Amino acid sequence: MDYKLIAETYSQMEETKKRLKLIELYSELLKQTPTDIINKVIYLTQGKIHPDFLGFEFGMSDKLIIKSLGKTTSDSHEKIQEYYNQVGDLGEVARQSIMSNVQTTLISEQLTVERVYETFEKIAKTKGSGAIEMKLSYLSGLLSDASAIEAKYIIRTLNGKLRLGVADYTVLDALSLAFTNNRQNRIVLERAYNISSDLGKIALILATKGLKQVENVKIKVGNPIRPMLAERLSSSDEIVDKIGGRMSLEYKLDGERLQIHVNEKKIKIFSRRLEDITNQYPDVSEIISKLDLKNMIIEAEVVAIDKKNKSYLPFQELMHRRRKYNIEEAVRNYPISINLFDVIFLNNKDLTNYSYERRREILTKIVKKNKKLDIVRNKIIQDAEEIDNFLEQAIEEGCEGLVIKNIQGNYRAGAREYLWIKLKKEYKSGMADTLDLVVIGAIYGKGRRASKYGALLLASYDQKEDLFRSFCKVGTGFSDEQLKTIYDKLQESKLKNRHAMVDSKMKADIWFKPNIVLEISGSEITLSPIHTSNSNEIKSGFGLALRFPIFTGKIREDKNPNQATTAQEIINMYNKQSKKVKH
Repeated sequence: MDYKLIAETYSQMEETKKRLKLIELYSELLKQTPTDIINKVIYLTQGKIHPDFLGFEFGMSDKLIIKSLGKTTSDSHEKIQEYYNQVGDLGEVARQSIMSNVQTTLISEQLTVERVYETFEKIAKTKGSGAIEMKLSYLSGLLSDASAIEAKYIIRTLNGKLRLGVADYTVLDALSLAFTNNRQNRIVLERAYNISSDLGKIALILATKGLKQVENVKIKVGNPIRPMLAERLSSSDEIVDKIGGRMSLEYKLDGERLQIHVNEKKIKIFSRRLEDITNQYPDVSEIISKLDLKNMIIEAEVVAIDKKNKSYLPFQELMHRRRKYNIEEAVRNYPISINLFDVIFLNNKDLTNYSYERRREILTKIVKKNKKLDIVRNKIIQDAEEIDNFLEQAIEEGCEGLVIKNIQGNYRAGAREYLWIKLKKEYKSGMADTLDLVVIGAIYGKGRRASKYGALLLASYDQKEDLFRSFCKVGTGFSDEQLKTIYDKLQESKLKNRHAMVDSKMKADIWFKPNIVLEISGSEITLSPIHTSNSNEIKSGFGLALRFPIFTGKIREDKNPNQATTAQEIINMYNKQSKKVKH
């Protein structure tokens, strides 16, 4: 299959802002794709060569890409850099450089999808001594045979800035349309994706074996499951009304959620973003290995512990473990407590269809508690007053709040439903909870913030439309150190223009790929003529916005942008505010 077909489709997709058109365009590309390479096309559209949990990275910096362009064309390094400074898009720089230069080779070879994919795989796998020169050679070889439009998307794939506006749900819709002619079948694909976390695999099964075989996809130890998520409510009475009957109250700890896979003695640990973070928690692996269980998937909240008084430390202290080097030092300085709360696979048996009550019972039987390993404290109740009392107890013991679970509920991978509900102590701002919002843009600062961003434009996630819609602008709550940390993290996500998956009426000095999630508190949610979150849902011409937003200090490195606060959550919070905004 010619790679040019992909590049031309990408160009059309980039030009449209309509999601239905986006789905149609991508669906047509998938129809034209040979079934045996459908997974490769899916991965390339995701900007990768394998699912995230396998941990492959291209390792191609902007500097390296510019060097490769200089090697491939007759343009000088200075000229390429200057043009990049002007347009802010290396893909566009590559297109212009290839277009304005005569090919240095007499005979160019038509690029195929297979060749591009295999070359990307070589780039990702090349490590150690001489790796930089090898990566340069691989990329230069591709660019030498690439047309201008092919070069544009080759480079954008490598630097993670495809800008197509395509996320997981859009891909699932397109697959359903392409291979079943019915977008309603997305629900089957979504279930398979939720328990495999591998879109390419699901696409390959669908294209080669059909929808029935997709229904037969099973959980596999070593492949992370997309985690079940909790809805939020602001009062115990609402929770009792929503769940009804007996429910389990669990402490909500301020730590990192881990999904731990055990296959014989081999242990893998995944974050809620489905990244393999095994190397960050060697102490967790050691402790779990002593459970003497050969085949299981369990979930835990791991919390940093103060070495002196053994009290819980804030989430950000745990993030010191997010290091590539000196892990041993981080383990010594930031010891942890492992708090198990679910078992979803055991001895080759899928437990996701078991009730919470039954899964909890199994968990208590298989776990041998010690000083560093425990099961999250819980209490079975059915009365609102008991919820309030247990919440106070949780807060006193250093917890964030409670997670209340329907004891008859099964484990719904990838779903956010009222089978699980989180409840926190009311913040002084008056809101019942914080929000996890995605950075989509920034406004340059003044004074001492002149060299950093003065305010960040944040968005909620619209799951139905697969879009990030502006919700507030925040410039308070940041320490100088936090500002620098966030500034540095955002540099990898910088865009010249607004990302295709971002909906915003507000203008920003600089735009970002929706990638970084921040925890934000505020006073209330109010109608807004300038923000696009929940547009027209309450009043025509108005969206919703957060008043007096403040950064809490938490960078949610454990969350993907599509795990941010959703539009549905925001409308629920707005409707439940004790004091509604008059309109």
